[in-house]
Amino acid sequence: MQKTGAQILVESLLAEGVDTIFGYPGGVVLPIYDVLYDADIRHILTRHEQGAAHAADGYARASGKPGVCLATSGPGATNLVTGIANAYMDSVPMVAITGQVPTSLLGKDSFQEADITGITLPITKHNFIVKDVNDVARTVREAFYIATSGRPGPVLIDMPKDVSVGVAEYTDPGPVQLPGYKTNNEPDTEQVARAVRAIEESERPVIYAGGGVVSGGAHGELLELAEMLLMPVATTLMGLGGFPGNHPLSVGMLGMHGSKYANYAINECDLLIGVGVRFDDRVTSKLEEFAPGAVIMHIDIDPAEIGKNVGVDIPLVGDVRLTLRKIIERLRPRLASQWRDKIGVWKKEHPFEFVENGRIKPQEVIQEIFNVTKGNARITTEVGQHQMWAAQYYTFTRPRTFISSGGLGTMGFGFPAAIGVQVACPDETVIDIAGDGSIQMNIQELATAVHYNLPVKIAIMNNGFLGMVRQWQELFYNRRYSYTELDNPDFVKLAEAYGAVGIRVSKKSEVRPALEEAMASAKPVVLDFPIEREENVYPMVPPGEPIHKMLG
Repeated sequence: MQKTGAQILVESLLAEGVDTIFGYPGGVVLPIYDVLYDADIRHILTRHEQGAAHAADGYARASGKPGVCLATSGPGATNLVTGIANAYMDSVPMVAITGQVPTSLLGKDSFQEADITGITLPITKHNFIVKDVNDVARTVREAFYIATSGRPGPVLIDMPKDVSVGVAEYTDPGPVQLPGYKTNNEPDTEQVARAVRAIEESERPVIYAGGGVVSGGAHGELLELAEMLLMPVATTLMGLGGFPGNHPLSVGMLGMHGSKYANYAINECDLLIGVGVRFDDRVTSKLEEFAPGAVIMHIDIDPAEIGKNVGVDIPLVGDVRLTLRKIIERLRPRLASQWRDKIGVWKKEHPFEFVENGRIKPQEVIQEIFNVTKGNARITTEVGQHQMWAAQYYTFTRPRTFISSGGLGTMGFGFPAAIGVQVACPDETVIDIAGDGSIQMNIQELATAVHYNLPVKIAIMNNGFLGMVRQWQELFYNRRYSYTELDNPDFVKLAEAYGAVGIRVSKKSEVRPALEEAMASAKPVVLDFPIEREENVYPMVPPGEPIHKMLG
């Protein structure tokens, strides 16, 4: 049966199991939207294309399924770019579909023409421009395969309008055949044997777990490996929840704002087992003094990550879950009790702490969010001080419950991502922990949350500053607060104007009742917590210093 390109596109999406699209219509995608009008796919109309991309990102991180976003050509497509780059940096499976001017007008500076495949070339795993309606179904099948296989990531499909309205016979394209694209799932047997020997010979091992554990579904194997040998586990920001934060072997997050005991453990370990990590500069800081006495093992599905930032002694390229399983099967249990005891002393001597003075402290607010939700919420964050406080003071015990922009550090990510998370997990509590600067970057999505009756809660740590930038100005620029002070709107009135609930918390005693009121509401709620203006995030590794030399 003959169908239009738009019909084939939508049928192909259904064949891939797509149930939700986040998008924003425009001229050249009207043929697609006309088909979507009757399709069995839920479309969430965001108020900005960037919001659509972040919502698709949040949906993917919470559900484990690829997120899908849709925008028109030109500015619609370029407004997706930050969201696509964000997904790329954090290895999130996403398929972004953009409209394009008709093929006859390509390259002629036509109205709303932008070379989106050229623009997104460095921030996608792959991208396509479909110039023949007969290629639509195959392109969609390949896009989803690439986005979800190997190291996940975003793929873009650009659809010129004449392809959307063109006609072809729709047939299932069958299995994907991509001779130039191979994934490395099976680790090398000899390297696995080397890894086992290194673990068995180690006296002071540390596991350093990242987002690859979460996206690879390897949290069960990670727990089993750690408990077999009583090995301490540090996580990256992206790895939070990949190992239970309340487990005795957890040393929490490491790096610039990580725990002192995690950073001390990295500094003194004799074996560092990196699992699904990037050896990011926010973790390693001064590279030449990172884990100076350790044999370094690196498990990752992407061979390009091995040795990219840190010299690796034992490389293990393969699926993280499968590789951990193969190591576990060959290991003999052995307990490194002295090392565990030493870390236990560090944990007692150097806990996360802050000065209580009777005023509202962001750390206490986040602890109270944990208490009120009993740790069962899905937490998203924007980017800044509040993001680090959330990582430090909310204990994450399950994968896919901490959703934050790690690699790109995108302000404005958290709230639209929370919308995507709430769509993916309609029966769960979803909270965006925000700063007053970050939330204003995509606050228009309050209209989206209200329209679709998504009961997302937003907790704003309001200090009237771009807080993390101000902290750096205080510490490294002699307190010269150049253009970081904010004149904010009344967030309560703003919430009410959108149809949401607004709650301002004026004193410490109101924190818990306000949170309980918010959690009991079936509506989106904005909580405004005025916190101390010059509260800092500690500990902190100054730029260029080794990670065991921390401030605070």
